[in-house]
Amino acid sequence: MLYTIVILAIIVCVLLVLIVLIQNPKGGGLSSGFAGSNNIMGVQRTGDFLEKGTWVLAVSLMVLSLLVNVVVDKGGAVNQEGREIQDQINKPAAPVSAPSSLPLPAAPADTNKK
Repeated sequence: MLYTIVILAIIVCVLLVLIVLIQNPKGGGLSSGFAGSNNIMGVQRTGDFLEKGTWVLAVSLMVLSLLVNVVVDKGGAVNQEGREIQDQINKPAAPVSAPSSLPLPAAPADTNKK
């Protein structure tokens, strides 16, 4: 199921890239080829088709990405190595004591005499 949704999302991405590249932001692109003649698909119809196609593909990509998030297994498999690392993180550290052979630092002399 997951692989099917991911493959569909990739196909939608490729189609979305192609349909956006066909369009020209200044009114050219695919619709500029029909400007001189009155064909079945005129200038306005081609622009509407490309715009609607862009919206449909964008919305379907969003839906597919949400579906991937729902389908993915949330528990995950915990392997032995991950468990050992987590045990090391949770294990409390042993308190470190100062060695007894070292002398303690001397107290600073009082320099404020009244």
